[in-house]
Amino acid sequence: MKAIIDTILKNAVDAGHIPGAIAAITNSDGLLYAGAYGEGALGQGDQVGMDTVVWLASMTKPIVGAAVMQLVDQGKLTSSLDEEASRWLPQLGQVKVLTGWDAAGQPMFRDPKSSITVRQLLTHTCGFANDIWSPDLARYHQVTGKPRAGSGKKAGLDVPLMFDPGTQWDYGIGIDWAGQLVEAISGMSLGAFIKQHITDPLDMNSTAFKLSPDMRARMAKVHQRDVTGKLTASPFETNQNPEFEPGGGGLYSTANDYIKFMRMMLNKGAGNGHQILKSDTVSLMSRNAIGLLRVKMLHTNDERRSLDAEFFPGLPKTWGLSFMINEETAPTGRSKGSLAWAGLPNTYFWIDPIKNVAGVILMQILPFADTKALALFTDFETAAYDCLS
Repeated sequence: MKAIIDTILKNAVDAGHIPGAIAAITNSDGLLYAGAYGEGALGQGDQVGMDTVVWLASMTKPIVGAAVMQLVDQGKLTSSLDEEASRWLPQLGQVKVLTGWDAAGQPMFRDPKSSITVRQLLTHTCGFANDIWSPDLARYHQVTGKPRAGSGKKAGLDVPLMFDPGTQWDYGIGIDWAGQLVEAISGMSLGAFIKQHITDPLDMNSTAFKLSPDMRARMAKVHQRDVTGKLTASPFETNQNPEFEPGGGGLYSTANDYIKFMRMMLNKGAGNGHQILKSDTVSLMSRNAIGLLRVKMLHTNDERRSLDAEFFPGLPKTWGLSFMINEETAPTGRSKGSLAWAGLPNTYFWIDPIKNVAGVILMQILPFADTKALALFTDFETAAYDCLS
């Protein structure tokens, strides 16, 4: 396995497709593969490794989902998750649905037909969208001048719904609000809760919203691909002094750390001698939580940040708490019922409880669903299953 996957990573870097990639595969017992090739900043000579720090972006979401489910385990939330979130976050009881634009170009609103539940915050069915894929939300930000949620400004959470709660699946900022829920119920900051209840017990010492000097010294740069295909390292990093810690995409981490989180899920909530989640809770997280709704194609509204994005087009996909779940065996070999998601700078992972395997590959390239990066992820995952078969 090592020689085959090492060659796949090396070929992608040597061809100039990506600056660098870090990859790992685990089962419930331990590492099956770990490898890295290329640079953390193109042309700088610093080689990536398993301890290279990357921006996880939306790979933050499953960790925040686990934090919410720990509140279920603690008896502070019901396992049905169908309580109104406004019980703890009153602002969610005041949110409106955007209906269009008046003659002066100003937004128009109505009351939602139902209240937002905790489940809907975790499953992208609450009505919130993301301006990268929502033209109406992007227009709302432009007209109002309000910041994006990813800015770390609390005003970025004060946006309207794009649809009534529970009526659609659309990728949005619901898990940023779920992070606020963790804070409201626990009385702790989101980062402190995650550190105490997830990352410290799992020995994930390089996972945090705020970069320590040691983490910054090991950090890979985010690269931007232009229309000609050229990659350039950028100075981007998330707001390091935010008004709130973005549960939707603010964590930094390493492959060494994230593999421990995935292994915990394979082990039904157990990791590093700790029971992070109850076994029944992991099973609940791993099931369809959106009923008859299904995950859909995300059509880009900003090609510098994302191309059109959908995993395995044509294959039905649902959503758990909080992972995408493929409902049929994927072309790569991923089993039906596996858990997965990704992050904006082309970070990807999957957890396959049927075949007892999980994999992660970390790159730092924009836009999301970059053709070269996505092809490397597909080749990596396919090779992993081929080697294990």
